[in-house]
Amino acid sequence: MSEEIITISIPSDNEGYVLMQCEHCGEYFKCTPYDIETDELLNIYCPNCGLISDSYITEDVMQLANAKINNYAQDLLDDFSKKLERQFSHNKFVKFKAGRKPKKEYEPAIYSSIEDLVECSYKCCNRTAKINPLLKMSVSYCPFCGGADFGDK
Repeated sequence: MSEEIITISIPSDNEGYVLMQCEHCGEYFKCTPYDIETDELLNIYCPNCGLISDSYITEDVMQLANAKINNYAQDLLDDFSKKLERQFSHNKFVKFKAGRKPKKEYEPAIYSSIEDLVECSYKCCNRTAKINPLLKMSVSYCPFCGGADFGDK
């Protein structure tokens, strides 16, 4: 069996930021793809709780990934059952009918849907991220080093 990679494109907003969600507190924030993928940073920290998550993938992306995987598995099983049907078509002792092709699961589109986040500049790392406006006015953690930032003071 050959390995196939299922790819999912996560869209960015007009300024080039990608939506992320902390698995601990559920807070949404945005970082640039460069900041997420660079080797300069060891971890990404949540601006709300300051913790490091194993994954910052949003629920929308997870739903799309699950739908794509289910559809791919159904296609593999359908192809296999058709192959079995052809294989046993001339056998008088064993009969196999593939049946109908299963319906594809809906694959929802991904949008960079949260637009009420504001850009915050973190002087400690000379980088920017988009965070909740309430965090910008009070205290937030730098997503790149985990240091506390005490708002616009």
